Amino acid sequence: MIKHIFSDMDGTILNDEGDITDRNVQIIKQTNIPFTLVSARAPMEMAEVMDKLALNTPQIGFNGGLIFEKIDQEIQVLDSESIELATAQKIIQEVRDKFPQISLSWYSLNNWYTEKHDRGIDLENSYTNLNPEVVTSDDFFTQPNIEVYKLMLIIFEQTAMQEVKQYLLDQPFSGVSIQQSSDTYLEITSDKALKSRGIQFIIDQEKLEPSDLMAFGDGHNDLPMLQMVDNPVVMKNALPDMLENAKFITKSNQEDGVGYALEHILPEL
Repeated sequence: MIKHIFSDMDGTILNDEGDITDRNVQIIKQTNIPFTLVSARAPMEMAEVMDKLALNTPQIGFNGGLIFEKIDQEIQVLDSESIELATAQKIIQEVRDKFPQISLSWYSLNNWYTEKHDRGIDLENSYTNLNPEVVTSDDFFTQPNIEVYKLMLIIFEQTAMQEVKQYLLDQPFSGVSIQQSSDTYLEITSDKALKSRGIQFIIDQEKLEPSDLMAFGDGHNDLPMLQMVDNPVVMKNALPDMLENAKFITKSNQEDGVGYALEHILPEL
């Protein structure tokens, strides 16, 4: 019997417009099974979906860099792994100096920051309806009690994406993970920020077994999560190599694939 369900957000539980449909909401609620969003997003970008699903279980943000609960509209941190501040500052300086045309922003626990409003910021805003605080990185890093959970680069040209990604991978940055999460997004988190880490935290907390778990994903950063559970479900819109490794394949994110699997696959488990 499935006792906990985990789901990626973008490309999985959300459609291409970045929304969760009423149909998915209805079906997920009807399962009455604890449900955890597992996302590269920040808590502020997860909040609307959490509210629609009325989630009161631990949630996983920043690709596993943050495990948290939302209690009385406040984020309660259960466990976290942020980027070392000197490393975050160095990466921002390198990108700013070497690739000034790239859209660069970064996240603390409760805020989104950028040095300039550009096309990439507009794209992220179209998905989340949020706006960043515009601040110079020099000013940001002089503030007390700050943390950086994620750096986000939005790159529209594929040749530029490969150039920037390879440049960053070639640098001696320690303690970080550099992952391309889509055609346009390059995300940098702590190297301890893994979706599987967040799931292990919940497994230990709730004393669960892999056979008790079901998970949904579509991208390479979902693989550690999908490998943690006995019942991994991959979206039809996933990359071909993801489909090859799937135990179950459901409909696409544009067809309420999560809801479809909960109606047609879950009852058989």
